[in-house]
Amino acid sequence: MRRWLRRHPAIKATVKRLLLPLRRDVSTGYRPIAPTAATEIAGRFRDSWRDDQLPDRQRRLVDPQLQRYANGEPNAMFDALVDLLRPLPLDRGTLLEIGCSSGYYSEVLAHRRVPLAYRGCDYSDAFVRMARHYYPAVTFDVADATALPYPDRAFDVVVSGCCLLHIPEYQQAVRETARVARHYAIFHRTPVLASSPTRYFTKEAYGVKTVEIHFDEGELMRLFAQHHLQLIDLRTIAVDWHGGDAVLNRTYLCGKLLS
Repeated sequence: MRRWLRRHPAIKATVKRLLLPLRRDVSTGYRPIAPTAATEIAGRFRDSWRDDQLPDRQRRLVDPQLQRYANGEPNAMFDALVDLLRPLPLDRGTLLEIGCSSGYYSEVLAHRRVPLAYRGCDYSDAFVRMARHYYPAVTFDVADATALPYPDRAFDVVVSGCCLLHIPEYQQAVRETARVARHYAIFHRTPVLASSPTRYFTKEAYGVKTVEIHFDEGELMRLFAQHHLQLIDLRTIAVDWHGGDAVLNRTYLCGKLLS
């Protein structure tokens, strides 16, 4: 693939523009691990996301992007979610973001006047404290994506916000996302492989050790269907390569089917 791109400089330039802006700054040191070891290794790193220094490190990267977005500049990550939300036939509906970190997507949606009442939850107490500081008018909860503290069909839209890739029990996280969604579920910034089995890696993100999953896209679609989610639309945010595989960073919009 890399050799082919060198022979097609125009296409190579387009691919470079698609690359996720934060990826190289945030995620480094990828090392493949066996699927059978992923749960045990992730368990060792489970509390990394609760590091008290993590929110400050993230905001230093996010704040300049938010400022440029407020000034009208496009942003591939932000626009992928906004573009999928805007056409939905919901007026003043409710939205939950799972894995909201410091809650900055509440600001993204406000900048583009998406008319949904935002609520966020995150596994990290430190991130939730920062979210409450930055956005005191918004409700934020400490919650585990695999065991959400909300009733069935509690929110019109549920966004799994770039957290599925860090959860070895991702099947349970998809089930919980579908359970608390009334109309729509969105899986934002999800790395998928077009023609390879699901792969697992260790990496450093914002300076802490964690696990990242690159999903077999077919498996993911079957998992959505199993939980009565029907794919409606998607956006490809970025293209990257790991271990010879093309990794597509995608955001999926699914409709909740009656069950």
